[in-house]
Amino acid sequence: MSPKASIQAEALALGFDAIRFTEAVLPEATRTRLDAFLESGAHGGMGWMETRREQRAQPRALWPEAVSVIALGLNYGPDYDPLASLEQRDRATISAYAQGRDYHDVVKKRLKALGQWMARHFKGSALKVFVDTAPVMEKPLAAQAGLGWQGKHTNLVSRSHGSWLFLGEIYTTLALEPDAPESDHCGSCRACLDACPTAAFPAPYRLDARRCISYLTIEHHGPIPHEFRRAMGNRIYGCDDCLAVCPWNKFAQASAEMQFAPRGEVAPKLAELALLDDAAFRARFAGSPIKRIGRNRFIRNVLIAIGNSGDTALLPAARALCEDADPAVADAAAWAMEQLTA
Repeated sequence: MSPKASIQAEALALGFDAIRFTEAVLPEATRTRLDAFLESGAHGGMGWMETRREQRAQPRALWPEAVSVIALGLNYGPDYDPLASLEQRDRATISAYAQGRDYHDVVKKRLKALGQWMARHFKGSALKVFVDTAPVMEKPLAAQAGLGWQGKHTNLVSRSHGSWLFLGEIYTTLALEPDAPESDHCGSCRACLDACPTAAFPAPYRLDARRCISYLTIEHHGPIPHEFRRAMGNRIYGCDDCLAVCPWNKFAQASAEMQFAPRGEVAPKLAELALLDDAAFRARFAGSPIKRIGRNRFIRNVLIAIGNSGDTALLPAARALCEDADPAVADAAAWAMEQLTA
């Protein structure tokens, strides 16, 4: 068995759902697109994208010894309709990827296991593993390796798994034959673009993160801009709209990974969430990606959803937070009160 075939077999045995290989080089066009994105300010407050742009744009700028990149995918397809809870206005809509255990932990553990296996079988080689938090252009690398293609919503789309793949990468000094990239199969479809509640796509294949509900609910600090509050609806952590409407999801299967299964109610009650103090928030979301935004941003989002609920029974929950110590929480509580009493 060739080195490439043996690595592929081990990855699948470890539970990865997809694996492809590419050279540790990205085309200049990728750098050009990244520069345009950053120079337009479309990255919003994600300053970390700017500070390490050189390493992000080219794998060997991050690690000069890298020869090949192994791109891996782990299916997190939900076994329920991720948009169904949008109609339950007294409940919260939480992105499918955040319903279970933090994918950083799950994917990195498997990447390390595969890396340890490679270290034993390919003496003298070296490698580094990455999941999301490093300056790595995950989606362009995955597309170049053939895991899928970047759709008009800029996310990866897979012929086999639709929109629902967590990505991870192994940079290695091994010379492994690259796979062919996947061609773009979006055609004339614009379902993802038309589904966006905040018009965050100024053009196909271009995202303005400053308008994206995932950015606003997770990365954005401080008060949510007023122009986006109504459009947020009851989305309190992330947004699946552009992912969920993709026609390629008809080929996707629900994830078999139990760690990605919802840990509680898919759509918890807003009244219940609004009661969480810092300790209760940390306890409830231990091991979840939600924990990383902290109690204050989370409650800010919950209050925007309460304001959009139209349910006056939630007025006491909003009123109780009008004097919160965090200014963004107090601001959102006052806004929710205004909406429910208008």
